[in-house]
Amino acid sequence: MSNLISLQNDSPSVVQDEWTWVKLPEVQVEARKQAGKVVLFKLTGENSVSASQIADTVIPASGKIILPLRVFIERHSEIANRVAQSEVGVWLATHESLDDLLKNQNDINEFPIVAIFVERFADGRIFSLGNLLRSRYGFKNELRAFGDVLRDQLFFLKRSGFNSFAVRADRSAKDAIAGLHDFSRPYQGAVDDARPAFNRYHRGT
Repeated sequence: MSNLISLQNDSPSVVQDEWTWVKLPEVQVEARKQAGKVVLFKLTGENSVSASQIADTVIPASGKIILPLRVFIERHSEIANRVAQSEVGVWLATHESLDDLLKNQNDINEFPIVAIFVERFADGRIFSLGNLLRSRYGFKNELRAFGDVLRDQLFFLKRSGFNSFAVRADRSAKDAIAGLHDFSRPYQGAVDDARPAFNRYHRGT
């Protein structure tokens, strides 16, 4: 059973994934501490991908692929033809900078898909990244959230501009769809509707 939810015309459904997520090779990561406590999140802008990981990443020879941001940047010449054929998307983690993406891709809408990986449920930076991609940078295509994505996040991810959600593998995407309708009338404006509630609903006098 697929764990991918897609929004089409604001209608959610569980669909089969036509994209292959290309992973970075795993490396041993030492736990970092600050003031005696383990640091759970990588710092925004932190360079956490090594040259050996980039070189050792296996890029499938065919099919639609979503590449790690650093691999896309450093090995662009290998997949330039596939980018032109709309066979390549890109993914980045919540600590990575959108500036790096924009500096290396003149037209972000050449990507059929951009995906944001959230390592931990509590990392709220995914919402800011979605908002920036839609509102500031004008990304119009599929924007996917994946990683530690659970039902309780879906409504807010949708409000932040996401229209595709790869729910964590140990949870049911079919059950998670209900999370997109947890609230019927949000008060604040957001990416999915910039108008606040007082501009959307008019009481009769």
